[in-house]
Amino acid sequence: MATADSERTYGNWRRPASPGIGELGLLGTLLLLGGLVACVITMMVSLRAALVLAAVLAFVLAPMLLLRDRHGRTGLQIAVARLSWLRGRSSGRHLYRSGPLGLTHRGAFQLPGLAAASHVLDAKDSRGRDFGLIVVPATGHYTAVFEASVEGAALVDGDQVDTWVAHWGQWLAGLAYEPSLVAATVTVETAPDLGTRLRREVADNLSPDAPDLAAAVLNDVVRTYPAGSAQVSTRIAVTYAANPRGGGRPRTTEAMTREIATRLPGLTAGLSMAGAGACRPMTSAEIAEAIRIAYDPASHRLLEAARSGGEPVAQPWDQIGPAAAQESWDHYRHDSGISVTWAMSEAPRGEVLAPVLTDLLAPHRDVARKRVSLLYRPYDPGSAARLVERDRKDARFRIGGVNAAARDTVAVAAADQSAREEAKGAGLVRFAMLVTATVPRFEDLPAAVAAIDTLAPSARIRLRRMYGAQAAAFAAALPLGLVLPDHLRIPAFVRETM
Repeated sequence: MATADSERTYGNWRRPASPGIGELGLLGTLLLLGGLVACVITMMVSLRAALVLAAVLAFVLAPMLLLRDRHGRTGLQIAVARLSWLRGRSSGRHLYRSGPLGLTHRGAFQLPGLAAASHVLDAKDSRGRDFGLIVVPATGHYTAVFEASVEGAALVDGDQVDTWVAHWGQWLAGLAYEPSLVAATVTVETAPDLGTRLRREVADNLSPDAPDLAAAVLNDVVRTYPAGSAQVSTRIAVTYAANPRGGGRPRTTEAMTREIATRLPGLTAGLSMAGAGACRPMTSAEIAEAIRIAYDPASHRLLEAARSGGEPVAQPWDQIGPAAAQESWDHYRHDSGISVTWAMSEAPRGEVLAPVLTDLLAPHRDVARKRVSLLYRPYDPGSAARLVERDRKDARFRIGGVNAAARDTVAVAAADQSAREEAKGAGLVRFAMLVTATVPRFEDLPAAVAAIDTLAPSARIRLRRMYGAQAAAFAAALPLGLVLPDHLRIPAFVRETM
């Protein structure tokens, strides 16, 4: 933290590292030691067989130890991602067609990929407000989405910003005490302002007896103002799991709906204290419209015009998906949009100021639609205490040698600070970031990609293009409640040891 006379700073993000020899991690170290023991035993029987076994061991461990890109991915991870992509492409999984000519769900425009089996329910919270509940049967997750009227930090005192940040930290820490809550997503989306709301507001309030000059000025404002303005939407999604953490029988849909309905008022009240303004649950129709526009940006003008005319178009959940989508290695084409998604591979090092993400979140002229999603997965208090202590031991294990690197020394100090803060009641949250840029034409894609690559350094983060996983990353950045780690085939405990 900074002193009272300087601007407050934030930092101390930790990526827990698995203990092991060098960069191998726990899994690689166990493979190395087990392979060496096997080689010694085999050598007693046959020298040739021992040499073959040593060659196989070197072939497996060399990509994990020697090959590593600037994002920290090992050669083995890169090779597995490439092989998985080639396998999916050979089976046609990168193509999607729906509607009357679709191969599956004929007559419906179902959502593709991980959200294909999802559906939405209508419910009321304990305050009587309507909200939509997204159900993902594959993982047993139920997601409610809030829409926030963010006040912004322009002309706001630093003390007020510090207060918002403090309440936001309390809100995130409180998620660990929410029964069955597994994830939360904050999505900030910027899109061109079509001017429909301004045109409707002026038309409703313009007096028939207004002077010609005043009417001409207002009409000129309505005509020219949207050309340089943008529409910013902020949505927060909270995801609950029907399966209890300690095991047991999964709860029914009715039980989950009742439980979530009682908790939404408290969550929205906490968000209002964190600078989210008037925060309210989104209805199923509003969620469906947002997802439809994300997959088909050209429909935004039609839907906005229908709403301004007082006749909003009903969007059934099985009709909001794209008519056609095609995933490429480095981009994703869906109806009237072409998108590229990046993932944060490294959080800011050191300390940062509060407006560190301002440029990344702000509208950009080279990106028609930009979506920045922060993904949070809180630990329960018991797991948090166990993890910070294990992280301390792992950090000290890496610094045990006399030639310890400076980064390892800093990591020990950061791990100690995290343990102290957790012991004082702070929460422990895993977080990630996805950034999606969408343009209407393919020739606009290079400028949009260059814009995101320019904005990332100003935010002090490192972004990695989601090669071979553009469709899944695009869906995960939407407020659908998709928790990607729960959709992976590799168990979590195996991923943590790599």
